[in-house]
Amino acid sequence: MPLYNNLKEYRAKLGVNQQQMGALVNVSRQTISQIERGDYSPSVTLALKLAKVCGVTVEDIFSYEENENDE
Repeated sequence: MPLYNNLKEYRAKLGVNQQQMGALVNVSRQTISQIERGDYSPSVTLALKLAKVCGVTVEDIFSYEENENDE
């Protein structure tokens, strides 16, 4: 399930590091790193928190592309 994200770019626009972003949404730096690498898909709640902190919609940060093999 390919979930793509622009979290790193939005985090950079805010001028915060992974540790600081994690603190803003109450998760660890490692969780932010895993999301940015695409190794972890956040819960809906976490995705909403990230979007709110960044001042954008969830769709601005995350996108899902379905593969033909995913049917």
